[in-house]
Amino acid sequence: MPYKPKRPCAYPGCGRLAVREQYCAEHQKVMDKRYNHYERDPASNKRYGRSWKRIRDRYIKAHPLCEECQKQGKLTPAEEVHHILPLSKGGGSNTENLMALCKACHSRITAESGDRWGKGY
Repeated sequence: MPYKPKRPCAYPGCGRLAVREQYCAEHQKVMDKRYNHYERDPASNKRYGRSWKRIRDRYIKAHPLCEECQKQGKLTPAEEVHHILPLSKGGGSNTENLMALCKACHSRITAESGDRWGKGY
């Protein structure tokens, strides 16, 4: 299946082509750092340290396909691990509260719940 055409990086003044993301690799790091510093709750940064990376890697290894796409009969590699009940609302990192998702499904679920981009639908 062909990939989407490359688009210019959305960072002001940058003309590099971004492969699939909104920003080129260099500016994606800048924007992630900005988000983590200015917009994300400082307590969240503490929750997503080295121990979370180990939990995440173990879960992705055990669940290599997106669980939402599988429900629709699609086989999409999982790239992210989602907390069904967010940590900020009392959820934990136990396997019953985790879901392996592709980026598209994770973004959609996060937007619908209003966790990162404001209010949900």
